[in-house]
Amino acid sequence: MKNGKFVVLCIDDDDDVLLSLKMVLEKNDYAVVQARSGEEGLTKYKQESPDFIIVDLMMESIDAGRNFAKELKVLKNTAPVYLLSSVGDELRKNFDFTELNLDGVFQKPIDTKHLLMSLSAKLKKKS
Repeated sequence: MKNGKFVVLCIDDDDDVLLSLKMVLEKNDYAVVQARSGEEGLTKYKQESPDFIIVDLMMESIDAGRNFAKELKVLKNTAPVYLLSSVGDELRKNFDFTELNLDGVFQKPIDTKHLLMSLSAKLKKKS
């Protein structure tokens, strides 16, 4: 938490996606930390200790989001992690989330109601 607000780390190489996530999250009283690559995301993760993480699957490389999640597993991350993907529905059918300690996938474009419900449900368990 930061200043009494849950911190959400958003990692995506698309500035429009980051802007829309920031607007929705800040409007709903979350603190937002942004990164534009998996590497930058790891740095921000270590600096900010976020309460919730949203990471794009495909950024600077095809599996950047997946590789980021693997690194979080090594770091013994306890924050909920959701992949953000334009192939989210297909990914759910062909991907084992438990392998990387992932909590799920958000489909692009992101459904704001689903995002906020997921945040609320996961963060209530932590507090």
